Amino acid sequence: MAINTIAGVAGTPGVIQPALQVYYDRNLLDRAVPADIHGRFGQVRPIATRSGNQIKFRRWESLTPATQPLVEGVTPSGSSITTTDVTATLAQYGDYVNISDMVDLTNQDPVLTEAGMVLGEQAGTTIDQIRRDVLVAGTNVIYTNGSARNTLNTVISSVALRTAIRFLGRQNGKYLRNILPADKNVGTQAIRSSYIGLIHPDTEAQLESIPGYLPVTEYSDAMKAEDDECGSYRNIRFFRSTNAKVFINAGAAIGTDGMITTGGTNNDVYATLIVAANAYGVVPLAGQALQNIIKPIGSAGAADPLNQRATSGWKAITTTQILNNNWLIRIEHTNLIALS
Repeated sequence: MAINTIAGVAGTPGVIQPALQVYYDRNLLDRAVPADIHGRFGQVRPIATRSGNQIKFRRWESLTPATQPLVEGVTPSGSSITTTDVTATLAQYGDYVNISDMVDLTNQDPVLTEAGMVLGEQAGTTIDQIRRDVLVAGTNVIYTNGSARNTLNTVISSVALRTAIRFLGRQNGKYLRNILPADKNVGTQAIRSSYIGLIHPDTEAQLESIPGYLPVTEYSDAMKAEDDECGSYRNIRFFRSTNAKVFINAGAAIGTDGMITTGGTNNDVYATLIVAANAYGVVPLAGQALQNIIKPIGSAGAADPLNQRATSGWKAITTTQILNNNWLIRIEHTNLIALS
Protein backbone atom coordinates (compact mmCIF):
# COMPACT_ATOMS: atom_id res chain seq x y z
CA MET A 1 0.00 0.00 0.00
CA ALA A 2 1.35 3.43 -0.92
CA ILE A 3 1.10 6.16 1.70
CA ASN A 4 1.11 9.71 0.39
CA THR A 5 1.83 12.87 2.37
CA ILE A 6 0.59 16.30 1.29
CA ALA A 7 3.56 18.66 1.57
CA GLY A 8 3.26 22.07 3.18
CA VAL A 9 3.87 25.30 1.28
CA ALA A 10 7.63 25.68 0.77
CA GLY A 11 9.15 28.20 3.17
CA THR A 12 5.91 28.55 5.14
CA PRO A 13 5.98 26.15 8.11
CA GLY A 14 2.61 25.20 9.54
CA VAL A 15 0.48 26.13 6.49
CA ILE A 16 -1.75 23.31 5.22
CA GLN A 17 -2.31 23.04 1.46
CA PRO A 18 -5.80 22.58 -0.01
CA ALA A 19 -6.78 18.91 -0.38
CA LEU A 20 -6.31 17.44 -3.87
CA GLN A 21 -7.81 13.95 -3.45
CA VAL A 22 -10.46 12.72 -5.90
CA TYR A 23 -11.45 9.82 -3.64
CA TYR A 24 -11.20 10.54 0.05
CA ASP A 25 -11.49 8.50 3.21
CA ARG A 26 -13.01 10.76 5.84
CA ASN A 27 -11.74 8.56 8.66
CA LEU A 28 -8.39 10.25 9.16
CA LEU A 29 -5.37 8.14 10.04
CA ASP A 30 -4.72 7.97 13.77
CA ARG A 31 -1.67 9.90 14.89
CA ALA A 32 1.04 8.15 16.90
CA VAL A 33 1.12 10.04 20.20
CA PRO A 34 3.33 9.22 23.22
CA ALA A 35 1.57 8.59 26.53
CA ASP A 36 1.73 11.46 29.02
CA ILE A 37 3.01 9.78 32.19
CA HIS A 38 5.47 12.12 33.89
CA GLY A 39 2.97 14.49 35.47
CA ARG A 40 0.65 11.77 36.69
CA PHE A 41 2.36 10.79 39.94
CA GLY A 42 3.30 14.10 41.56
CA GLN A 43 1.54 16.42 43.97
CA VAL A 44 -0.75 18.71 41.96
CA ARG A 45 -0.77 22.22 43.43
CA PRO A 46 -2.49 24.81 41.19
CA ILE A 47 -1.64 28.50 41.63
CA ALA A 48 -4.64 30.82 41.54
CA THR A 49 -4.57 33.54 38.89
CA ARG A 50 -3.23 36.91 40.07
CA SER A 51 -1.36 35.18 42.90
CA GLY A 52 2.15 35.57 41.54
CA ASN A 53 4.23 33.26 39.39
CA GLN A 54 5.87 31.23 42.16
CA ILE A 55 4.80 28.61 44.66
CA LYS A 56 6.66 27.59 47.79
CA PHE A 57 6.53 24.00 49.00
CA ARG A 58 7.49 23.59 52.66
CA ARG A 59 8.66 20.35 54.27
CA TRP A 60 8.77 19.99 58.06
CA GLU A 61 11.80 17.86 58.85
CA SER A 62 11.60 14.91 61.26
CA LEU A 63 12.89 15.19 64.79
CA THR A 64 15.64 12.93 66.14
CA PRO A 65 14.12 10.16 68.32
CA ALA A 66 14.16 11.11 72.02
CA THR A 67 15.69 7.90 73.38
CA GLN A 68 17.14 9.26 76.63
CA PRO A 69 14.99 8.73 79.75
CA LEU A 70 13.76 11.89 81.45
CA VAL A 71 15.39 12.85 84.74
CA GLU A 72 12.87 13.27 87.49
CA GLY A 73 12.17 16.95 88.12
CA VAL A 74 14.49 18.14 85.34
CA THR A 75 13.11 19.83 82.25
CA PRO A 76 14.81 18.50 79.11
CA SER A 77 16.46 20.91 76.68
CA GLY A 78 13.90 20.20 73.97
CA SER A 79 14.30 20.11 70.19
CA SER A 80 14.00 22.65 67.39
CA ILE A 81 11.74 22.08 64.42
CA THR A 82 13.37 22.82 61.06
CA THR A 83 11.76 23.33 57.67
CA THR A 84 12.93 23.09 54.07
CA ASP A 85 11.42 25.34 51.43
CA VAL A 86 11.33 24.47 47.71
CA THR A 87 10.26 27.19 45.27
CA ALA A 88 8.88 26.60 41.78
CA THR A 89 8.36 29.28 39.11
CA LEU A 90 5.70 29.10 36.41
CA ALA A 91 6.71 29.12 32.75
CA GLN A 92 4.63 29.60 29.60
CA TYR A 93 4.70 27.35 26.53
CA GLY A 94 2.74 27.35 23.27
CA ASP A 95 2.56 26.97 19.50
CA TYR A 96 0.12 27.57 16.65
CA VAL A 97 -0.58 26.76 12.99
CA ASN A 98 -1.79 28.96 10.13
CA ILE A 99 -4.88 27.94 8.15
CA SER A 100 -5.68 29.71 4.91
CA ASP A 101 -9.14 30.55 3.60
CA MET A 102 -8.56 28.22 0.61
CA VAL A 103 -7.87 25.31 2.94
CA ASP A 104 -11.03 26.04 4.91
CA LEU A 105 -13.17 26.43 1.77
CA THR A 106 -11.88 23.47 -0.25
CA ASN A 107 -10.73 20.83 2.25
CA GLN A 108 -13.05 17.93 3.05
CA ASP A 109 -11.82 17.83 6.67
CA PRO A 110 -13.18 19.93 9.54
CA VAL A 111 -9.85 21.76 9.48
CA LEU A 112 -10.09 23.74 12.71
CA THR A 113 -11.29 20.68 14.62
CA GLU A 114 -8.47 18.52 13.32
CA ALA A 115 -5.92 21.29 13.89
CA GLY A 116 -7.13 21.56 17.49
CA MET A 117 -6.64 17.83 18.01
CA VAL A 118 -3.13 17.85 16.53
CA LEU A 119 -2.17 20.87 18.62
CA GLY A 120 -3.64 19.27 21.74
CA GLU A 121 -1.48 16.22 21.20
CA GLN A 122 1.56 18.44 20.66
CA ALA A 123 0.77 20.31 23.87
CA GLY A 124 0.45 17.11 25.90
CA THR A 125 3.69 15.69 24.55
CA THR A 126 5.53 18.99 25.07
CA ILE A 127 4.45 19.35 28.69
CA ASP A 128 5.19 15.69 29.45
CA GLN A 129 8.72 16.01 28.07
CA ILE A 130 9.30 19.23 30.04
CA ARG A 131 8.27 17.43 33.23
CA ARG A 132 10.41 14.44 32.32
CA ASP A 133 13.50 16.61 31.90
CA VAL A 134 13.02 18.01 35.40
CA LEU A 135 12.74 14.52 36.90
CA VAL A 136 15.76 13.01 35.13
CA ALA A 137 17.89 15.82 36.56
CA GLY A 138 17.50 14.29 40.04
CA THR A 139 20.66 13.66 42.04
CA ASN A 140 20.33 9.89 42.62
CA VAL A 141 21.37 7.49 39.88
CA ILE A 142 22.23 3.81 39.48
CA TYR A 143 24.46 2.82 36.55
CA THR A 144 24.05 -0.80 35.46
CA ASN A 145 27.82 -0.93 34.93
CA GLY A 146 30.70 1.43 35.55
CA SER A 147 30.37 4.76 37.30
CA ALA A 148 29.34 7.15 34.52
CA ARG A 149 26.90 7.39 31.62
CA ASN A 150 29.61 7.07 29.00
CA THR A 151 30.63 3.63 30.33
CA LEU A 152 27.22 1.99 29.94
CA ASN A 153 26.84 -1.18 27.87
CA THR A 154 24.53 -3.38 30.00
CA VAL A 155 20.76 -3.75 30.21
CA ILE A 156 18.48 -3.17 33.19
CA SER A 157 18.60 -5.99 35.72
CA SER A 158 16.88 -7.35 38.81
CA VAL A 159 19.90 -6.18 40.84
CA ALA A 160 19.43 -2.57 39.69
CA LEU A 161 15.70 -2.69 40.39
CA ARG A 162 16.16 -4.17 43.86
CA THR A 163 18.84 -1.59 44.62
CA ALA A 164 16.39 1.19 43.69
CA ILE A 165 13.68 -0.33 45.90
CA ARG A 166 16.12 -0.60 48.79
CA PHE A 167 17.29 3.00 48.32
CA LEU A 168 13.75 4.42 48.44
CA GLY A 169 12.88 2.22 51.39
CA ARG A 170 15.91 3.42 53.36
CA GLN A 171 14.83 7.02 52.67
CA ASN A 172 11.34 6.24 54.07
CA GLY A 173 9.82 6.73 50.62
CA LYS A 174 6.11 5.91 50.68
CA TYR A 175 4.38 3.71 48.14
CA LEU A 176 2.12 5.28 45.51
CA ARG A 177 -0.09 2.27 44.88
CA ASN A 178 -1.71 -0.16 47.30
CA ILE A 179 -1.55 -3.94 47.14
CA LEU A 180 -3.71 -5.79 44.59
CA PRO A 181 -4.74 -9.19 45.97
CA ALA A 182 -4.75 -12.39 43.94
CA ASP A 183 -8.05 -14.00 42.94
CA LYS A 184 -9.27 -17.41 41.76
CA ASN A 185 -8.33 -16.90 38.11
CA VAL A 186 -5.67 -19.30 36.88
CA GLY A 187 -2.18 -17.82 36.80
CA THR A 188 -2.97 -14.55 38.56
CA GLN A 189 -0.72 -13.21 41.30
CA ALA A 190 -0.96 -10.55 43.98
CA ILE A 191 0.74 -7.20 43.35
CA ARG A 192 2.62 -5.63 46.25
CA SER A 193 2.27 -2.06 47.43
CA SER A 194 4.46 -0.23 44.97
CA TYR A 195 6.59 2.64 43.84
CA ILE A 196 6.14 3.82 40.24
CA GLY A 197 8.56 3.06 37.40
CA LEU A 198 8.50 5.22 34.26
CA ILE A 199 10.03 3.39 31.31
CA HIS A 200 10.50 3.36 27.54
CA PRO A 201 8.87 0.56 25.47
CA ASP A 202 12.39 -0.69 24.62
CA THR A 203 12.92 -1.20 28.35
CA GLU A 204 9.56 -2.94 28.76
CA ALA A 205 10.73 -5.53 26.24
CA GLN A 206 13.88 -6.05 28.30
CA LEU A 207 11.94 -6.35 31.58
CA GLU A 208 10.03 -9.31 30.14
CA SER A 209 13.20 -11.42 30.45
CA ILE A 210 13.74 -10.66 34.17
CA PRO A 211 12.52 -13.50 36.45
CA GLY A 212 9.77 -12.18 38.69
CA TYR A 213 8.53 -9.53 36.26
CA LEU A 214 4.73 -9.71 36.01
CA PRO A 215 2.92 -8.34 32.93
CA VAL A 216 -0.53 -6.81 33.44
CA THR A 217 -2.12 -9.85 31.79
CA GLU A 218 -1.22 -11.79 34.93
CA TYR A 219 -2.59 -9.28 37.41
CA SER A 220 -5.31 -10.61 39.68
CA ASP A 221 -7.82 -8.18 38.17
CA ALA A 222 -6.83 -6.79 34.77
CA MET A 223 -9.35 -3.96 35.15
CA LYS A 224 -7.18 -2.55 37.93
CA ALA A 225 -4.27 -2.04 35.57
CA GLU A 226 -4.12 1.69 34.85
CA ASP A 227 -3.70 3.44 31.51
CA ASP A 228 -0.21 2.83 30.09
CA GLU A 229 0.67 0.36 32.85
CA CYS A 230 2.61 -2.61 31.48
CA GLY A 231 3.63 -4.71 34.47
CA SER A 232 5.30 -4.94 37.86
CA TYR A 233 8.40 -6.25 39.59
CA ARG A 234 8.41 -6.67 43.36
CA ASN A 235 7.57 -3.19 44.73
CA ILE A 236 7.51 -1.34 41.39
CA ARG A 237 4.61 -0.89 38.97
CA PHE A 238 5.75 0.21 35.51
CA PHE A 239 4.21 2.72 33.10
CA ARG A 240 5.57 3.05 29.58
CA SER A 241 5.84 5.90 27.10
CA THR A 242 8.09 6.82 24.20
CA ASN A 243 8.48 10.14 26.06
CA ALA A 244 10.73 8.34 28.56
CA LYS A 245 14.20 9.88 28.46
CA VAL A 246 16.79 8.42 26.10
CA PHE A 247 20.27 9.95 26.06
CA ILE A 248 21.12 9.45 22.40
CA ASN A 249 24.63 8.16 21.62
CA ALA A 250 25.71 8.83 25.23
CA GLY A 251 26.91 5.39 26.42
CA ALA A 252 30.01 3.34 25.80
CA ALA A 253 31.35 2.92 22.28
CA ILE A 254 29.38 0.32 20.35
CA GLY A 255 30.90 -3.14 20.36
CA THR A 256 29.82 -6.72 19.87
CA ASP A 257 27.23 -6.55 22.69
CA GLY A 258 24.44 -5.51 20.28
CA MET A 259 22.99 -2.52 22.13
CA ILE A 260 20.59 -0.04 20.55
CA THR A 261 22.34 2.97 19.05
CA THR A 262 20.95 5.95 17.18
CA GLY A 263 24.16 7.76 16.35
CA GLY A 264 26.01 4.61 15.29
CA THR A 265 29.09 5.28 17.41
CA ASN A 266 27.93 4.92 21.03
CA ASN A 267 25.14 3.09 22.83
CA ASP A 268 21.91 4.94 23.58
CA VAL A 269 21.34 5.28 27.33
CA TYR A 270 17.83 4.87 28.77
CA ALA A 271 16.69 6.52 32.01
CA THR A 272 14.23 4.43 34.02
CA LEU A 273 12.72 6.60 36.77
CA ILE A 274 11.59 5.02 40.06
CA VAL A 275 9.37 7.38 42.05
CA ALA A 276 7.98 7.34 45.60
CA ALA A 277 4.98 9.35 46.81
CA ASN A 278 5.39 13.14 47.03
CA ALA A 279 8.75 13.09 45.23
CA TYR A 280 7.77 15.99 42.98
CA GLY A 281 5.12 18.64 42.44
CA VAL A 282 3.15 19.60 39.34
CA VAL A 283 2.01 23.23 39.35
CA PRO A 284 -0.47 24.54 36.76
CA LEU A 285 -1.90 28.06 36.78
CA ALA A 286 -5.54 27.57 37.66
CA GLY A 287 -7.79 28.08 34.65
CA GLN A 288 -4.78 28.65 32.38
CA ALA A 289 -3.09 25.24 32.50
CA LEU A 290 -3.88 24.56 28.84
CA GLN A 291 -5.88 26.60 26.33
CA ASN A 292 -6.80 26.08 22.68
CA ILE A 293 -6.85 29.55 21.09
CA ILE A 294 -8.59 30.01 17.72
CA LYS A 295 -8.46 33.21 15.68
CA PRO A 296 -10.99 32.75 12.86
CA ILE A 297 -10.76 34.14 9.36
CA GLY A 298 -11.63 37.84 9.44
CA SER A 299 -10.56 38.40 13.05
CA ALA A 300 -7.20 40.07 12.32
CA GLY A 301 -8.51 43.39 11.00
CA ALA A 302 -6.05 45.41 8.91
CA ALA A 303 -3.36 42.74 9.47
CA ASP A 304 -5.41 40.45 7.20
CA PRO A 305 -7.23 42.82 4.80
CA LEU A 306 -8.56 40.08 2.49
CA ASN A 307 -9.67 37.67 5.24
CA GLN A 308 -7.21 35.01 4.12
CA ARG A 309 -5.87 33.59 7.37
CA ALA A 310 -7.00 31.87 10.53
CA THR A 311 -4.86 30.43 13.30
CA SER A 312 -5.31 27.71 15.87
CA GLY A 313 -2.90 27.40 18.77
CA TRP A 314 -2.33 26.37 22.35
CA LYS A 315 -0.83 27.96 25.40
CA ALA A 316 0.07 26.38 28.73
CA ILE A 317 1.31 27.86 32.00
CA THR A 318 2.81 25.28 34.33
CA THR A 319 5.94 24.04 36.05
CA THR A 320 7.32 20.89 37.68
CA GLN A 321 9.63 20.72 40.68
CA ILE A 322 11.43 17.91 42.53
CA LEU A 323 10.38 18.22 46.18
CA ASN A 324 12.57 15.55 47.72
CA ASN A 325 15.49 14.06 45.79
CA ASN A 326 15.63 11.16 48.25
CA TRP A 327 12.28 9.88 46.97
CA LEU A 328 13.33 9.69 43.33
CA ILE A 329 16.04 7.63 41.66
CA ARG A 330 16.84 6.78 38.06
CA ILE A 331 18.47 3.69 36.63
CA GLU A 332 20.62 4.38 33.56
CA HIS A 333 21.14 1.42 31.26
CA THR A 334 21.23 0.27 27.65
CA ASN A 335 18.86 -2.01 25.70
CA LEU A 336 19.55 -4.86 23.34
CA ILE A 337 18.68 -4.62 19.66
CA ALA A 338 17.84 -8.34 19.43
CA LEU A 339 15.94 -9.81 22.36
CA SER A 340 16.63 -13.35 23.48
